[in-house]
Amino acid sequence: MHTMHLASIDLNLLVVFDALLAEGSVTRAAARVGLSQSAMSHALGRLRTLVDDPVLVRTPRGMTPTPRAQELIGPVRAALAEIEANVVRRARFEPATARRAFTLATADYVELVLMPRLVQRLFSDAPHVDLIARSYEEDMFGSMETGKIDLAIGLFPSVPAGFYRQRLLEERFVCVVRKDHPAVRSKLTLKAYSSLPHALISPRGEAGGQVDDVLAKHGLARRVALRIPHFLVAPLIVAQTDLVLTVPARVARVFADMEALRVMKPPIELGGFALDQVWHERQAKDEAHTWLRGLFADIAREC
Repeated sequence: MHTMHLASIDLNLLVVFDALLAEGSVTRAAARVGLSQSAMSHALGRLRTLVDDPVLVRTPRGMTPTPRAQELIGPVRAALAEIEANVVRRARFEPATARRAFTLATADYVELVLMPRLVQRLFSDAPHVDLIARSYEEDMFGSMETGKIDLAIGLFPSVPAGFYRQRLLEERFVCVVRKDHPAVRSKLTLKAYSSLPHALISPRGEAGGQVDDVLAKHGLARRVALRIPHFLVAPLIVAQTDLVLTVPARVARVFADMEALRVMKPPIELGGFALDQVWHERQAKDEAHTWLRGLFADIAREC
């Protein structure tokens, strides 16, 4: 067989080859693939040159495939079936049997609030689908564009062109103190809130935040005595100290059963935030990706 590059091969000849061996006749093969008989004869000539073999030979029993053609037909039909399933028809995504891994960019707020229910749903609906959760990275949008990250969930004031965003939930802030805090009685006053030392959850390590902006508008400020990156650790520290912690209500709910903590209404309106899921347009029509986004949306509605 002549040495040649794949780019120089007319892959339509594989369809011609399949039809010729299935029909054993140039005329019938031509009708099968929608070519004229002369065009099929010309294609057979090019096919013979491609595989350096007669492919079909005339015998008393009619046109018979050569040993080389019989050797090739299995791999050719397998390749055509693969192309048909994944390019032409695109195999349907079936959660119950799918084997796939998704990579998420997220923070521990999402892992704490959404992930337990998500994993429960995966175990029941898609037992062979795996999740890989990663922290946000500097070039997160670039990683989604290349497919390194499938989905990002978090706070996104804006997203670049070529990305989609869906609102998952609206969140509000509450305050948490230890149950026997000496300066907090039946309610948390604004005076106590602004004078007591605070713990601040800052995933990226920044000072200040939404609470400080609200206080500043009222001519107030607070002392942040502890700044840590993780939602999971802060309530455990607050339970053993006199720190005040301001957290999303859904996080406080997770720790509400801890007898050492009290969840309280803030003494001033602190607003809240919105949680979104973001993905690149390359994933917009992917059936498996659409299923995963729908799963997150369903779980967020239940929270």
